[in-house]
Amino acid sequence: MTDSSASQPSLSDRYTAFIDKIIDDTLKGKVRSKEYVYNQLLKALRLGAGEIFERCLIERRAAIQQQLDTPGGAGRAKIERQGRALSTLEDAWAKYQQSQQRQSASSTAAMRLMRADAGDRLSVLADILDPNQTYVFNVQTIEQLAQALGQAQSEDPAITDELHRIAAGLTQGLKSYTTLQPHLLGWIYESSRTVGFTQSTVSANNPWNYWANHIDRPLPKQLFAAQTRNQSARDLAQTSTIDMTAWVELMVLLRGMQAGLVEWFDKQPYSFQMGRNLASATFLAFALIWVELSSGFSDRPVAGAAGLSNACFQVALQILRRFAQRDNFPLYGGVFVSFSGEAFRNTITYLDQPLKAIEKTQEKARILTVLGYSQQWGGNRKQAQKLYEEALDLAREASDKTCEVANLNHLSRLFLGQREFEPATNYGQRALLLARQIGDGTGETNAIANVGYAEVRQAQQQGRATMQMMEPVVQRLERGMTLAEKHKDLLSGLYCALGLGNAYLVLEQASTAKPYLETSVATAQQAGHLALEGLSYAALAETHYQLGQFLEAVVPACLGAYLLKETGAPEQQAANLVAILRGQLGEQFKQALQRQRSQIVARISLEGYDALLEGE
Repeated sequence: MTDSSASQPSLSDRYTAFIDKIIDDTLKGKVRSKEYVYNQLLKALRLGAGEIFERCLIERRAAIQQQLDTPGGAGRAKIERQGRALSTLEDAWAKYQQSQQRQSASSTAAMRLMRADAGDRLSVLADILDPNQTYVFNVQTIEQLAQALGQAQSEDPAITDELHRIAAGLTQGLKSYTTLQPHLLGWIYESSRTVGFTQSTVSANNPWNYWANHIDRPLPKQLFAAQTRNQSARDLAQTSTIDMTAWVELMVLLRGMQAGLVEWFDKQPYSFQMGRNLASATFLAFALIWVELSSGFSDRPVAGAAGLSNACFQVALQILRRFAQRDNFPLYGGVFVSFSGEAFRNTITYLDQPLKAIEKTQEKARILTVLGYSQQWGGNRKQAQKLYEEALDLAREASDKTCEVANLNHLSRLFLGQREFEPATNYGQRALLLARQIGDGTGETNAIANVGYAEVRQAQQQGRATMQMMEPVVQRLERGMTLAEKHKDLLSGLYCALGLGNAYLVLEQASTAKPYLETSVATAQQAGHLALEGLSYAALAETHYQLGQFLEAVVPACLGAYLLKETGAPEQQAANLVAILRGQLGEQFKQALQRQRSQIVARISLEGYDALLEGE
């Protein structure tokens, strides 16, 4: 008796024949579109046999490549056409795999939600949508999940109802994002002023106000309007209806908005530094909203509030983790450009709770670093020092050497601002040694600038120095300037220029010092660092004084004294020089100010100019 199965072609043979037929039909012009190839593939595939088909594809690709690699092979043009035809089939296979992956992910997610306890269902949804997961849900997968949940049925009518409300929220969230997406970045183009998330007035370039005007969904509109007024999202959570569909909609909408904004800012269309700062601000601003919502719900003794509180808190943690894992995480940058405002909530206070909940020390160390930098920039030095020290300990625990170098550098620079040059030097030297060990160019640049500047200021305090003593310091700072330019590190370049100017002042080489100090004035203005601008003006005035250019010294001395006083910097050098010049020049002192009135007013306002003129 003959075994009929022996005469049947194997599945591998069938797939090989199918692949050859698609290639042959393509070469004969019978294939109308990529969609046709995809539909033919769906008909040919057998459930559970995808690995066999993929192996056949690989073998056919290898055979074509071998023919192309054979020297002097005949029919090369035809073989290349076969390769292109096979590429179309490979694309169809990739599309099929993605579809299967989405189907599997959405089915698994729907089952998880169905089996979850009622109070945990939103937290489970937040976990499913977590962008830190291995498989990240995209629009198509969320659509499939919504469809699966919308068709779900349970023996318990309450579970069925909740699943259907989640499905409605997912669908509406995608619709709301589709509505808002064309307007996501319009606020940037409507104003040339500073771009940010926390403007203190309702204006065109306030994104929250702009978004509120382009969406009619109740809950998002309320949230955006509150953000426009710089009000905490906590108030919304305490007063709004516990509507699961609406809050799921908001979860999907904000998730899409955050991802869209970060993606656009990362393209750095106008400025690398600005783009990086705005991406960082986006992560922190959205994390802050979810923390505030969580806090608001936690105080409400009504059904569903506890589950919403937990889900909101979980989303905030996910955002912070995502932020800390970025390749371009700003270890040397804060979010001061756009994450500020006169009435803005205390970021540290609100983020303190989720930071405590982060178990991964590396992520926590990095987030504390950037928050410390922002606090330092805002003048909160004690809070900044506390954050840096905690981040330094955590970085060491996690063996995150780059983060460790950054916090050593930040502490060094913090002490520089307080005129405590010995600890500034110690921290800077430790940062320099470690940065060179691990090949951290940015860390080395910052450390060189810190150590060199601290050494110059110590020499100034001592009141005397020789060229032999200062030569290695000058060489260090010159290298620092080169590295700062290479790494586009504006602030380190500023410290180096100011340090070099001061070094030549100590050596009484004012002519050599002058161009460095003019550079430091311009760089300080560009960086927006008022204290260093004040120090730069003060040193430039001293340069003119050493050169006997007393009238030329008046304006920089006055600007230096004014800016240092305004920033609370513990410096008397400029104020003392102003007093000396006023006494030496008499009426000529006022005349020098009057001649440059427009320049002074542009820098420190008319009120500031009047104060200088009156000697206040």
